[in-house]
Amino acid sequence: METIFDLAQLSEKVRRQEAELQQDSFWDKQKENAAQLQALAADKKCISQYFELKQRLEDVATGLELLAEEEDEELQQELGFELQQLEKILTEMELESCLSGEYDKGACILSLTAGAGGTDAQDWAEMLMRMYLRYCEKRGFVVDIVEENIGDEAGIKSITFKVSGSYAYGFLKQEAGVHRLVRLSPFNANNKRQTSFAALDVMPQVTQKDLAIDPKDIQVDTFRASGAGGQHVNKTDSAVRVTHLPTKITATCQNSRSQLSNRQTAMDILSARLYSALEVEHKATLKELQGIQKEIAWGNQIRSYVFHPYKLVKDLRTNVELSDLGAVMDGDLDKFIYAMLLQKTRESSKL
Repeated sequence: METIFDLAQLSEKVRRQEAELQQDSFWDKQKENAAQLQALAADKKCISQYFELKQRLEDVATGLELLAEEEDEELQQELGFELQQLEKILTEMELESCLSGEYDKGACILSLTAGAGGTDAQDWAEMLMRMYLRYCEKRGFVVDIVEENIGDEAGIKSITFKVSGSYAYGFLKQEAGVHRLVRLSPFNANNKRQTSFAALDVMPQVTQKDLAIDPKDIQVDTFRASGAGGQHVNKTDSAVRVTHLPTKITATCQNSRSQLSNRQTAMDILSARLYSALEVEHKATLKELQGIQKEIAWGNQIRSYVFHPYKLVKDLRTNVELSDLGAVMDGDLDKFIYAMLLQKTRESSKL
């Protein structure tokens, strides 16, 4: 098993990386070295998984020896639990082995946008936001909301948030696309069945040093933050919008009281969007890097969530179906994400 993990080489790599962390110069450029910190966390997690797997295998072997000598119902239950945990760890490791993209181990930027469906679509976008926040919480990801555009009557028109954690981009990029909702509308006087759409865009977090952005090509505008955020946020021009003039690509941040902090975050988001735009021009892997480019309406959805007349969530790419709608809306997305990862792995192996 140590050969499979290449534990010696991995441990040496972690040792070198941790030695770099002791240098003051490393922390002087913390934002620029964010990707390195993410990679270190992923390597340390791999080592931790090795020792956990080794210990559980030893426990199971000991339990089987005892069980062979004498039947014990309680011990059988404990072994059943251990085997379930082993399966969970091995599945996680198998999936992470599928994530070999340049940015798969690192953070990502998610943007949710309400599509066709009016107020229902804006409410649906907020429901999806809650679903992804729950998913991130379950995986131990850290979420930082960057910008939120509240709906006129309910829900949200759009929201952008950064997700940090080991393999955050690798897992969440599988969710990029149009999501379709079918339900009895709470915003319709006749309580009619309504179909609504919202789209999720997933981009890898890239640093500004990954792109040669000419400062002359950047226009920076400041304005007062809208919505909740405290007196200081709403009474000063702390919100920042940056525009890349040649492409007209923009990014906005208003989550901090500091204009400087908001500008830095907006530039990070702009870098990610520019990177994705460049990949669209030069690579055929648009779905891998930027997510969606289609109209947020009929015919473009990747998944349907049916609340009425029955309860069912179906992924149209993998045909995975789940009837436990409540669990899915509470962030239980592993089966959908795992199916996509395995499908892409099989497709790659055929090339």
